[in-house]
Order: sequence, then C-alpha cells, then structure tokens
Amino acid sequence: MIDLQNKTALVTGGSRGVGRAVAQLLARAGARVGITYRSRQQEAEQTLQIIRAEGSEGWAHQIDFSDESKMPDLFARVDREFPGGLDLFIANAGIWPPEDESIEQMEYQRWRHTLRVNLDSVFLATQEAGKRMRHSGRIVYVGSTAGQRGEAFHVDYAATKGAMISMVKGLCVEYAARDITVNCVAPGWIDTEMSNIPYADGGLERISKSIPLGRVASAEDVAGPIIFLCSHLARHITGEVLNINGGAILCG
Repeated sequence: MIDLQNKTALVTGGSRGVGRAVAQLLARAGARVGITYRSRQQEAEQTLQIIRAEGSEGWAHQIDFSDESKMPDLFARVDREFPGGLDLFIANAGIWPPEDESIEQMEYQRWRHTLRVNLDSVFLATQEAGKRMRHSGRIVYVGSTAGQRGEAFHVDYAATKGAMISMVKGLCVEYAARDITVNCVAPGWIDTEMSNIPYADGGLERISKSIPLGRVASAEDVAGPIIFLCSHLARHITGEVLNINGGAILCG
C-alpha cells in the first residue's frame, strides 16, 4: 500500500541503526535514497548494498554535523544526485552522551556539542532541504520521549529533542501551503549501539521490565512509522509527535 516510486529521500545518520532501517524500507517502497554518515564508511557502504539489494539507487555522503561549514557540501551533493528536487527528508542523525551528569557537573562544552549536533544541524539541514522540497513533500524528525518528559542527568539531550518538537509545531504551518507535512517520531529505548552502556550488566533486562510491552524497540519498530509518515496514507497528518515507546511514557 505504500508506494514511493520516483521519490527522492535524504536520511541523515543512515549508516546503522534506525537510519539504516529507514533507508532500507524507503528503498523497498521504491524511493531513491541518499544517506549521511560521520565516520563509519564501511557501515555506510553496507547500507548502500542493502538499498541496492532492494532494487533501488543510493548514495552516501560523509559529514560531521558538529561542523556547520560542511552543510553546503552535503546539499551540493543533493543537487547533483537529485536535480529534480527532494521529496522526503528524515532528520535522524544525533548523539546521546551516555555519561550521567547533573546540571551542576555538566561542562558547557558538552552542552554546546550536543546542541550543535542534535539541534543546530537540524535547523541548518531543514533550511536547505526545504528549499529543495517538492510539492507534497514529507519531513520527519527523529526525536525522543526525552523531549516530552525530560531526562534527568541528560538535560542537554532532552533540551534538543524538546526543541525539535517545537520546530515541528511551527514548521508544519509554514510548509502547509506547499502541502508539505512535518512530523516527529519519539522513540523510547531502542536496541541500537547508542544504548550499549545502559544496556550492559543486566541493564537491558531491567529496562525491558519497565516497559509495558516488555521489550525495547528494534530499529525496524521505529522505521516502520517513519515510512508511514512519508507515505500518502499520512497525507493529512502534520505537526504531530508519534510516540514509539511500548507504553513506557505512561509509567512515570
């Protein structure tokens, strides 16, 4: 039921985890997919192999989103690969510093780095993606439950995800005249490399027991709703936050 033939898509952070799962499903639905990666070229190449195995076309671009000067190079690549414009933009790249730090302990350097990677880059990339977005395009941000309920000892991360939700609420109105929808998915715990530290030493089992469905999400559990929001099935959904957390946000 989801047909993305002839659509062009840019997925940031597409070398592994949720980004890779999204790229695969986009390709399976027929979209041509560009991905970004920061340093893991081998994993990015593996994602491209997956895209091509699904019968689609793909490309990968290396970029460090903490360096705003690199953004023009990325979108010059978009213009070369997708000269007709962009249909789908999935802002997935981001970091979650795993070390617990109170507001009094947190160094300003960590705060600024998290904001540069998670928020400033989304602002800059959305500016450029929006200029290239064709009529009836789709923008999806990958947020977090932390953006809604906060996260003690990770206020830098929670602040960026909360700001992304506010951006969605404003951008959906700005882009409505062009029939471009703007939405956000808000995952809870996901079984990806980002959470290896809290999952160690029985952490995964403890966290799973705290979730009503009794499990953490897989990358595919998050990718599926993103593809839905990219499709015609979601054409009248905009400015929304789709929670993907197994009910955990309801448990305090």
